Amino acid sequence: MILLTDELRERLLANGRERNADHAPVVKLFNPLGEGTWLATELGADGDAMFGLADLGYPELGSFSLLEMTSVRLPFGMGIERDILFATDLPISAWAQAARRAGSIRNAERVLYLAAQSGREGA
Repeated sequence: MILLTDELRERLLANGRERNADHAPVVKLFNPLGEGTWLATELGADGDAMFGLADLGYPELGSFSLLEMTSVRLPFGMGIERDILFATDLPISAWAQAARRAGSIRNAERVLYLAAQSGREGA
């Protein structure tokens, strides 16, 4: 799977030029066979260094390598994948806070989705 389309790459690069903003995640990457979820908000000019929320057992903000992600080889010929349905307007700070409270990005996604659904029903 192609982890970044041209459109996603351009959005991440544009965010990377605004380093101190609280961007919403542009892409969600995940390990389909186990632990590992990443929400990327920025891509450095080098085309490799991504910034966002990484969860390898505990969610934390930081940098990770796109090249390393693409080079991961999992059993059955699988690799890191992109969640093609992921979309959010929430800033990375809200994701980080929710993930820390919920214990993981995956749990936070459920909590935030349910909160958004109940907010729509109450409107």
